[in-house]
Amino acid sequence: MAAGFKTVEPLEYYRRFLKEACRPDGRELTEFRTTTINVGSITTADGSALVKLGNCTVLCGVKAELAAPPADSPDKGYVVPNVDLTPLCSSQFRPGPPGEEAQVASQFMADVIDNSQMLLKEDLCIAHGKLAWVLYCDLICLDYDGNLLDTCMCALVAALQNVRLPSVKINEETGLAEVNLKTKCALKILKHPVATSFALFDDTSLLVDPTGEEESLASGLLTVVTDEDERLCATRKPGGSALSAEKLQECISRAITRHKEVTNLLQEALASVKSE
Repeated sequence: MAAGFKTVEPLEYYRRFLKEACRPDGRELTEFRTTTINVGSITTADGSALVKLGNCTVLCGVKAELAAPPADSPDKGYVVPNVDLTPLCSSQFRPGPPGEEAQVASQFMADVIDNSQMLLKEDLCIAHGKLAWVLYCDLICLDYDGNLLDTCMCALVAALQNVRLPSVKINEETGLAEVNLKTKCALKILKHPVATSFALFDDTSLLVDPTGEEESLASGLLTVVTDEDERLCATRKPGGSALSAEKLQECISRAITRHKEVTNLLQEALASVKSE
């Protein structure tokens, strides 16, 4: 009977749970799904991480290549994030060029990297105007169940912390790059941005970590990105209902708390890799 009611009137079905300050999956409104982080999942990549947020699963692999720095920034390297949503992760996606959601997610990752200053692109430059590192960060969604941005952001930060780059120098006689694979060093990660997403129901109830079903029924969505200094790095609100100043402040406060939770998980994952 409940399953039939949910199919016919999904929004009313959710409202009855929200009146009791809970959700159909048993979580409280401010409760996240179980989060797991596995670092170093791809041995052939220069850095990688697998993150699960409930059922939503994202694998991030970082591949480093050498290239000439951009003409307008001869002292900087590149960080190129790319989110891939394949039919494998959900039947709502189709094969072919990246869809709108994948493009929006990729641009959001790039904006957060720049706004948060999580790493200095100057550190990726090897020789001014001649040679720099390009970090291709491929984020592949293996299972899609809402809250893609939080999962991707966590996977990206974990993978970048796992990156090890070989030492490179330019031979003055030949002008060619010489790569020493025996000596590798980690990236200098200055900030650790964490995304926290919310769904707004009927302009009254705020739900953190919405599932795919909750996102489709919500009257508004919001993503807040903070760093360890409790600084606001980015926000994203793709239309929908307006948020009051009080609710926005509530979201930022929850995002700051969430940052500490994710940081602890990330430190445990990195420690487990070092101990192996």
